[in-house]
Amino acid sequence: MKILLAEDDPNLGMLLQEYLKAKGYDVILAKDGNEGLDIYIKDSTFDMCILDVMMPKKDGFSLAKEIRLKNQDVPIIFLTARSMKEDTIQGFKAGADDYMTKPFSMEELLMRMQAIWRRSNKNEPENIEKQYTIGKYSFDTTTHQLSINGSTHRLTTKESELLKLFCQNKNQSVSRSFALKMIWGDDSYFNARSMDVYITKLRKHLKSDESIQILNLHGEGFKLICE
Repeated sequence: MKILLAEDDPNLGMLLQEYLKAKGYDVILAKDGNEGLDIYIKDSTFDMCILDVMMPKKDGFSLAKEIRLKNQDVPIIFLTARSMKEDTIQGFKAGADDYMTKPFSMEELLMRMQAIWRRSNKNEPENIEKQYTIGKYSFDTTTHQLSINGSTHRLTTKESELLKLFCQNKNQSVSRSFALKMIWGDDSYFNARSMDVYITKLRKHLKSDESIQILNLHGEGFKLICE
């Protein structure tokens, strides 16, 4: 994926650029809105745009509207230090696919990028892992197969997506709301109850290795504990 990153904070901009490059993305950094537009006009082959809202010369909302005039489909994520509801609404009116309030974790940004990429009906980027080792288990996300000691079990699509999300954040907390929005599309009460059922199923699938745990974190979400 080729990313246009427009961020006027030089420290955050460089940090995000280096992090995403380490994950295999091609990232072009613009220091303000005008530079971001100039870059996009010269090269509109970007797969995604990540735009800071509060930038000099041209803010992120204005930049997004002008990018949308050239390309209606390119995904856009806004970054902002403000969490006002009006700003969020304005962001989506400007064509945002997602909206993140600073400070945010880079891991969550990466997950949201991947979710948007899937929703836009593109193939997943090649840098996304297809196979994971979970304790004594091996997990193939392409075939949805979970294997241990020569025995293989095929997970359902939702089980596979949920386990993949936990594997991508192994030994780190995953918020309930984030997991629901990533996999079910929204964090409604009924989807939350459904997710609890699937987590119970995953625990049963992983019970052959006692070192593996899917913890409930009160008020936070879940954490996959494993080597």
